[in-house]
Amino acid sequence: MYRRISLYLSLLGLGIVAGVFLSPLISGDNIFDQLEKYKTVFNTAFKNYVDEVSPSTLTESAIKGMLSDLDPHSTYINAEEMQRVDEDMRGSFEGIGVQFDIISDTITVISPIAGGPSEAVGILAGDKIVKIDGASAIGMRQEDVPKKLRGPKGTKVELEIYRPGQKGTMSFTIIRDKIPLHSVTAAYILEGTDIGVISINRFSATTHEEMLNAANELRSQGMKKLILDLRGNPGGYLNQAFLMADEFLPGQGDTIVYTLGRMDDANEVYRSRRGNQLEDIPLVVLIDYGSASASEIVSGAIQDLDRGLIVGTTSFGKGLVQRQYPLQDGSAFRLTIARYYTPSGRSIQRPYKDKDKYFKRFMERFELEEGLNLDHTIEKMKAEKGKDKIELDSIPLFKTRAGRTVLGGGGITPDYIVKSDTITKLSAQIRSKNLYNEFINTRYNSGKELRAKYENNFSAFYKEFNISNDDLKAFKKFVESKEIKWDEKDFETDKDYIKTVIKALLANIIFDRSKQALIFSDIDRQLQVAKNLFPEAEKIARMGQNKGKKK
Repeated sequence: MYRRISLYLSLLGLGIVAGVFLSPLISGDNIFDQLEKYKTVFNTAFKNYVDEVSPSTLTESAIKGMLSDLDPHSTYINAEEMQRVDEDMRGSFEGIGVQFDIISDTITVISPIAGGPSEAVGILAGDKIVKIDGASAIGMRQEDVPKKLRGPKGTKVELEIYRPGQKGTMSFTIIRDKIPLHSVTAAYILEGTDIGVISINRFSATTHEEMLNAANELRSQGMKKLILDLRGNPGGYLNQAFLMADEFLPGQGDTIVYTLGRMDDANEVYRSRRGNQLEDIPLVVLIDYGSASASEIVSGAIQDLDRGLIVGTTSFGKGLVQRQYPLQDGSAFRLTIARYYTPSGRSIQRPYKDKDKYFKRFMERFELEEGLNLDHTIEKMKAEKGKDKIELDSIPLFKTRAGRTVLGGGGITPDYIVKSDTITKLSAQIRSKNLYNEFINTRYNSGKELRAKYENNFSAFYKEFNISNDDLKAFKKFVESKEIKWDEKDFETDKDYIKTVIKALLANIIFDRSKQALIFSDIDRQLQVAKNLFPEAEKIARMGQNKGKKK
């Protein structure tokens, strides 16, 4: 076997060189020598290592090590992970269609996905899955559940369900089907306004279409202004970001984003087109530290072309373009081939020499004070230069089409800084142990009575239903039973937050995620500030339009 592996590696090395690397043979860094070096280490480790080790393990480790030395986003994806990645990016998977969580060692249905096979057979929020295909599901790890519930369309799975409030268990036979993975997680109109909110959690193959469908639905409900919420959105397909940004841009031929790499085929320019559906709607874009890549393409283009107002905190700073290369065993690797730039020429990529800090999203730049007018803030910081965390001179400045100052050096810095809310230690502990859903499951019987009362009347639920003092007392007792020390001062600080979270999660069970998000928006400080900034957003859009006509 050892000789076969050695021969295989030799032939593999020769094939790689002949097929891909002939041109570098005249360079000083000889490819043959480097492949021979790898083969020597591989063979020696396989033959002499103290424990038996598989060839695939050695090869995958070598690939991971090689890519990790390049940049934080060049990476190897094994075959199993690749399947999940493909599902996410396609925007669908095949399975039974439930949102679930592990509560007290038991798979608990948070909500059946609308239109899915679980909803069709009568699975309800709060149902506990105790057996899957006759085998106990108690104590199953969260990451193992999809392996049991997902499967090819048309196959069946047998579930044994315990439903609180009923005796015994019930059996369900569910035929798996295609389940959409929506990237638009919420779309709603803020109560008492004509302001719509569309929240997007990633850029998958269906994101542009989903956003347009959501916008058209909100317009039919009276939306006149739009908040595009890209907070926590890590990115995805660059083409989907281009299509989304283009929908808002009225001009033709404006650069939305461009990429520059070492090879000519990595260089591309994406330009706007006429005749899009959202060219005239007043626009505010919400971003935060978790907004990256495609989110930064959209917000960077909107900012540089003076189309709307960017609100929140500085984005992540991921401006590297990866190309995915499939491998024979179903695995793949992603290699950075270019950097992308906003219309003004800003590279969004922030420094990544310290990878630990990079992935913890530490901002290697000063924190601007809250509020509007970046030009004024920069002048103020120049006057107080000695007080800065870093030298302002190290941050490159750029101009938008209308002449407004924007920052380079990594990420998109909003036009209006609004820092996110923080919660106390008590609330953080409650959230980390996922006690809200467990409390709802016991206190409100998984929303059964509330569903019967409000299911067809969200407006009544929104206005009438409140978390009572008795509910809060029961919540305190429940939390203490989970060995969390109750801090009354923390509770009073976060009281509104706790009540809103409980009500919002009940709304998800009774209605859907959009209604959950609408209720939570009441205590979302960044969103509440954003909704009052449309006069400024419209002013900027007029500036951009006037400059666009003169170009």
